[in-house]
Amino acid sequence: MSPAQPDSSSQTSNIPRQISISPTLPKKRQAKSRRNFDSQAFLATLGAGSKPVGFKTRQNIFAQGDPADSVFYIQTGNVKLTVVSKTGKEATIGILAEGDFFGEASLAGQPLRMGSATAMTDCVLLRIDKKAMIGALHRKHEFSDLFVAYLLARNIRYEEDLVDQLFNFSEKRLARILLLLAHFGKEGKPETVVPKISQEMLAEMIGTTRSRVSYFMNRFRKLGCIHYNGGLQVHSSLLNVVLHD
Repeated sequence: MSPAQPDSSSQTSNIPRQISISPTLPKKRQAKSRRNFDSQAFLATLGAGSKPVGFKTRQNIFAQGDPADSVFYIQTGNVKLTVVSKTGKEATIGILAEGDFFGEASLAGQPLRMGSATAMTDCVLLRIDKKAMIGALHRKHEFSDLFVAYLLARNIRYEEDLVDQLFNFSEKRLARILLLLAHFGKEGKPETVVPKISQEMLAEMIGTTRSRVSYFMNRFRKLGCIHYNGGLQVHSSLLNVVLHD
């Protein structure tokens, strides 16, 4: 398969490509490596320091500049993380799912939120006060091990995102983000990507234009790599786009 022409900002590289998995640890792997530790059940024992909160689709969870006084754990739903520049340009920096944490920068002394969080679907989140979260990490080693492993996996993901942005064509960047959103590799089956994710949002995430995303999405569909059926399904054949030089 011949790659499409890159946009003007694209660069070539012989650096080996890697597809990272979602930073969320699979439940079976968590159970095996953390001795059946149930983080959700443990977090429910924090009492007044944590409480479940519900958000509707497109509802703001916190805004850039708000006080950073808590950590959130996603029990159900999807959350979008964004940042806005001084000139008003918005960029999507992450889409999170069940089992993910966010807002953890507050634990490192960040006084204000550096970005915004918005519910992409109806969500149930566990809001954990900063003090309660720090206490939980000190008190329960299994939980602190799991949390550190999660942060390390997400840091690796961010590094891979940066390398991808610097060295890959926009077509490969789009293919990679679709595979990540579909949790590529889980039981080898095509999975539904975050519902109703717009081409504008995908363009923000890979650093190109909506028209380029539209062109590549049509190309992927014609190749049989993706399928529209109420939502967007991604097939493992899309991996060929990422691995092709």
